[in-house]
Amino acid sequence: MTQYEEQIEVKGARVHNLKNIDVSIPREKLVVITGLSGSGKSSLAFDTIYAEGQRRYIETFSAYARQYLGGLERPDVDKIDGLSPVIAIEQKTTSKSPRSTVGTITEIYDFLRLLYARAGDAYSYVTGKKMVSYSDEQIKELVKTDFAGKRINILAPVIRTRKGHYRELFAQIAKQGFVKVRVDGEIRDLVSGMKVDRYKNHDIEIVIDRLKIDEGQELDKRLSESIHTAMYHGSDILMVLEHGSDKARYFSRNLMCPDSGISYPVPEPNTFSFNSPKGMCPNCNGLGVVHEVNEKKIIPDTTKSIKAGGILPLGPYKKSWAFKQLETIAQRYEFDLNDPIDQIPAEAMAVILNGGQDSFEVASKSLGVTRNYKIDYEGISNFIKNQYNEADSTSIKRWAKEFMDKVSCPDCGGSRLRQESLNFKLDGKNIAELAHLDIVDLAEFFKALPAKLSNTQTKIATEVLKEINARIQFLLDVGLNYLSLNRSSKSLSGGEAQRIRLATQIGSQLVGVLYILDEPSIGLHQRDNERLIKSLESLRDIGNSVIVVEHDKDMIERADHVIDIGPKAGKHGGTIISEGTPEEIAKHRTLTADYLSGIKEISVPKTRRKGNGKKIVLNGCTGNNLKNVTATFPLGKMIGVTGVSGSGKSTLINETLYPILNAHFFNGVKKPMPYQSIKGLEHIDKVIDINQSPIGRTPRSNPATYTGVFSEIRSLFSRTPEAVIRGYKPGRFSFNVKGGRCETCQGGGLRVIEMNFLPDVYVDCETCYGKRFNRETLEIRYKGKSISDVLEMTINEAVSFFENIPKIHRKLKTIQDVGLGYISLGQQSTTLSGGEAQRIKLATELSKRDTGNTFYILDEPTTGLHFEDIRVLMEVLDQLADKGNTVLVIEHNLDVIKKVDHIIDIGQEGGKGGGAIVAEGSPEAIVKKNQGYTAQFLRKELR
Repeated sequence: MTQYEEQIEVKGARVHNLKNIDVSIPREKLVVITGLSGSGKSSLAFDTIYAEGQRRYIETFSAYARQYLGGLERPDVDKIDGLSPVIAIEQKTTSKSPRSTVGTITEIYDFLRLLYARAGDAYSYVTGKKMVSYSDEQIKELVKTDFAGKRINILAPVIRTRKGHYRELFAQIAKQGFVKVRVDGEIRDLVSGMKVDRYKNHDIEIVIDRLKIDEGQELDKRLSESIHTAMYHGSDILMVLEHGSDKARYFSRNLMCPDSGISYPVPEPNTFSFNSPKGMCPNCNGLGVVHEVNEKKIIPDTTKSIKAGGILPLGPYKKSWAFKQLETIAQRYEFDLNDPIDQIPAEAMAVILNGGQDSFEVASKSLGVTRNYKIDYEGISNFIKNQYNEADSTSIKRWAKEFMDKVSCPDCGGSRLRQESLNFKLDGKNIAELAHLDIVDLAEFFKALPAKLSNTQTKIATEVLKEINARIQFLLDVGLNYLSLNRSSKSLSGGEAQRIRLATQIGSQLVGVLYILDEPSIGLHQRDNERLIKSLESLRDIGNSVIVVEHDKDMIERADHVIDIGPKAGKHGGTIISEGTPEEIAKHRTLTADYLSGIKEISVPKTRRKGNGKKIVLNGCTGNNLKNVTATFPLGKMIGVTGVSGSGKSTLINETLYPILNAHFFNGVKKPMPYQSIKGLEHIDKVIDINQSPIGRTPRSNPATYTGVFSEIRSLFSRTPEAVIRGYKPGRFSFNVKGGRCETCQGGGLRVIEMNFLPDVYVDCETCYGKRFNRETLEIRYKGKSISDVLEMTINEAVSFFENIPKIHRKLKTIQDVGLGYISLGQQSTTLSGGEAQRIKLATELSKRDTGNTFYILDEPTTGLHFEDIRVLMEVLDQLADKGNTVLVIEHNLDVIKKVDHIIDIGQEGGKGGGAIVAEGSPEAIVKKNQGYTAQFLRKELR
């Protein structure tokens, strides 16, 4: 093997902040790249190695195919040798489509569909009996046996319980040579002009033949022909009616209920797909939820009158057709539009909300005449529903949605599938019931299933079951035992989505591939970390190279090779400060090595905060897997909510507590998960949720615009003497407004050059050279720097540059305090990681004047943070709590958990085995109680 085949050689990497680095990465090993946030880990792993692998792959396509694949520039690197095909498993790659579920991503659901189509037993949704299907020969033998010696009619059903006069149908049947039909159970002669009552439901069958079942060759031939003809006209269904009886027996080539006569088409995998018209529930189109009008949202205050705007969609009284109709309804039901809504007659409100038609007369005493009035009103609820379903305008749909709730589809009960699909079963369970099970229960079901199948089913199912079981095992191996197949991919955290993709890749059993993962341990409790590391080791052991960008101590210690990038972040990073085995790394005096060896550590506080003695008590939470939980949140403390993945932390905090607080303080519209009551809201004055969603989705958004500091900087530039003389206003210094920006690139700094048969190329704008502003704007300088120079400064540089401008300095200092001194003011928000976006939001909140009564909620704020960054972050959170605020952190990181004042540990397991509070109290109290997994891991940290 040559040296290049054993190593991936990267020479002269200069992407982002990388300082022309050379690095050799051993192949077929588990390699961890670590270092401070912003030091250049992702620049090396994703923006250099993965980007080059992707570019080389696309270069194998034809020029015609490449034109559709967008711009893929060569990364700024001299050369990369020894590169295998590269697969990146990132956190942002899951589909946000409501049709994407855990089952569809992992392909387990696809195999389930195949299993049900080929080996499922069909049952009638009318009688619950097992469905049967026959060949024509079997039908003939059954008729001869069951009706021997009897006179029978062979019928072909053509109409099943439908309204109509059917004159044309009767004429058509007569033309085909038939002389009798059975209509609603009565056999009648076909006569010219025959029809039935068009307003009633009818059952119509053609009488194909009338014969007596005797022995003989002639009967065989006649019966075969009659069965064939009846099948043709009855769409593969026929009925046999004994002479003098009114109860027919059904036979079908398809699956059919022998009692009620309903039949199902031959099942195929699409029959069980909620993304196919053949399988989806027609009411909700396979989404499992529908939007229903909520009358409380239409009339939030029943003490108001209609004229005063009591009906929210209509607003206060004005001269319009709608109010004219309401005045007519008021006359009919004898009330006034000034009456409070709760005093209006119920039947009148039913017409106002749901519509109705009526005509009535009113006698005018003064004129002595009678006037006729007509009500023809659609109803406000129906109007809103129609606007939501049929309007082309997004804003009208959004308006209608304000008065609606998302509810489980009443037709399919949220299962997403049509009635027929739900009546195919294996061991008594339909496919939707299996999709609803936790992965653990699903694994148990499939272990027990082979013993319950018939010989034929076993032959069909063996290979499919092998695939299903393997994929389920991979999900268990990466610690996702609490998920169910019908869980929407939208609701997955970044770490969960990444681990699902990891499980899928392990299942694909590829060899010789380079996998690059971005912090797969996010959202994992220490208990589950061991499983994850074993999964990565198994990927390596079958012959793949695995590169992991990671800060987790266990992962670093288990790696074959570690690359530490630093020494600091941003401009002060981008060099390799040490590399080798974990043991070799620990000998160097770097920040990472110091934390690994214990020279540096995040210390346990000597005393815990006592709090202010007040509390918020949330009673009776039953959302998702919560088991009637009552949680107490002591105020004025730092609270840690812990527990294994899937135990119910997010359900309790993000889905129940936060929506309640948000609705109370800011009229938030998100509906909380079910709960009984909440007490103590009067003790806080606002809630702030600091999550990891992006701060902006376009390259024009950046930390300066998000935190609001750019407005202050623009105002400062507009007050410089030169700008005042020229009459420049703050808008002159915005790259989003005409006037001051470069019009060639419209303030973007880049221009896109379309290459037709080659990918688009992005180049610096030739007019402004990437500075975004025109020459006149750039001539205005503050302390020798133009507005473009300021945007290119790092936060650290900007803090000292603006130290004499308190408004600007305060905001920048808070960004620096949360450990983001390395990012530049004008850095595109699309290039920020989830952890960086979260800390910018935190800094924005910190820069506001706090009241000392604020409730902060942070969901895993240590995502993407090095040990040193966590120490800096904890100092900031300590400051918030020291001022009397309440800081609630959902977290797995033990360095954070050991520093909080109060722990709420949820568990004990994930999924069905979770949803209860296992222990609560100070970290010391949790360890003393020794209940739950958190206590076991925390004990080592507190020693």
